[in-house]
Amino acid sequence: MAVMSKLIRIMIVDDHAVIRTGLRMLIEQDPTMKVVAMAGTCEEAVELVKKEMPDLIILDLILGDGDGLSIIPELTRTNPRSKVLVLTGVQNSDSHRLAIRRGAMGIVLKEQAAESLLKAIRKVHEGEVWIERSMMGSLLQNLDKPAVENPEERKIRSLTDREREVIGLVGEGLKNKQIGERLFISETTVTHHLSSVFSKLEVSDRLELIIYAFRHGLAAVPK
Repeated sequence: MAVMSKLIRIMIVDDHAVIRTGLRMLIEQDPTMKVVAMAGTCEEAVELVKKEMPDLIILDLILGDGDGLSIIPELTRTNPRSKVLVLTGVQNSDSHRLAIRRGAMGIVLKEQAAESLLKAIRKVHEGEVWIERSMMGSLLQNLDKPAVENPEERKIRSLTDREREVIGLVGEGLKNKQIGERLFISETTVTHHLSSVFSKLEVSDRLELIIYAFRHGLAAVPK
């Protein structure tokens, strides 16, 4: 039972049965992962997330009865512990941005290698954001120029030097433990700094902070 409790419990939402079956076979080759449910429609997805309460949901953006984008908020409301990872063949950056804004923790294109998906599953399950570097530029389009609004400048001026350091390291993709090791402070202290940063910048989560930091020059945009 102890081993089972460590499994990443996954739900697959895709309107093609062959893809669902293939994904299941791929995922369950990893002994740390188990597919607990599969759905082909928005309606099925919502019902199954209530029943199975998966740790992670792999979601296609185009489903048999509608738009996968539309159900992301409902899925995360139904089970706040379920993290959504979009797996899509749609290469529309506007759709990708909207998916992130609606609560998805990551995006993987179907053309990527299988190992990219498995790595994304692990990272998102750990609470990290997963966005391929090749997609970062388009996702940040129109967000990489400093805002001219004075209120944003006021928020940024309220940050301490240490908070700016933490933001910069978040922008590099470091986890709280890694940030603590880099700055020689405890992981708990890093968490406190991030809580203060979220409040001062009026962002609600790590992803919003990363986008804000890139937009306002608080972190370097990946090349």
